[in-house]
Amino acid sequence: MNADAILRVTVALRERLKVALSRSQVPGTVFVGPLDDPDASGAALVLFLYRIAPAANLRNLEHRVPSGKSKPEPSVVVYRNSFPLDLYFLLTVGTTPGSSEETLLKALGYAIQEIQNVPDLVGSDVGHETVHVTFESLTTEDASRIWALFPTANYRTSIAYLATPVWIDPPDPVALPEPVGHHELFAGVKA
Repeated sequence: MNADAILRVTVALRERLKVALSRSQVPGTVFVGPLDDPDASGAALVLFLYRIAPAANLRNLEHRVPSGKSKPEPSVVVYRNSFPLDLYFLLTVGTTPGSSEETLLKALGYAIQEIQNVPDLVGSDVGHETVHVTFESLTTEDASRIWALFPTANYRTSIAYLATPVWIDPPDPVALPEPVGHHELFAGVKA
């Protein structure tokens, strides 16, 4: 993906949550941003990117992406020095005025079901790559640290997700050499 990979994955995840929200029939929107942002008021769900970390198991690998051009064989674009990332999101019930948290818990349940049912973000929205979204357990200490960032926000029911891998590629791919066109090996006794 390009330098906008973090944004693209966040938007794709938000769109998936909007689908779940519409299925739940809970009024409201999905807000992306800090939990105490005034614009989050009235949102049924809040998606907050609270941590970005290197994907350690992919750090020394080159990033190979299908070019999308169909020849007899699909060609591959190779990026060296790509930076693979893990994105950690907090999904929180919002603060819809005039409703209790019970209604918002319904929206959260539908969101969990939607992500669990189709855990991969794929297609043009994420650069024709696959980003896997999985539940990330938070200890009480981890949750307390995140919520401490927002001293004016009241604690609300939350769940954490990991989206990986998210690749930040250099602007230009590495040119691969042409494949060997014909190759023969003869073995045996010369007469």
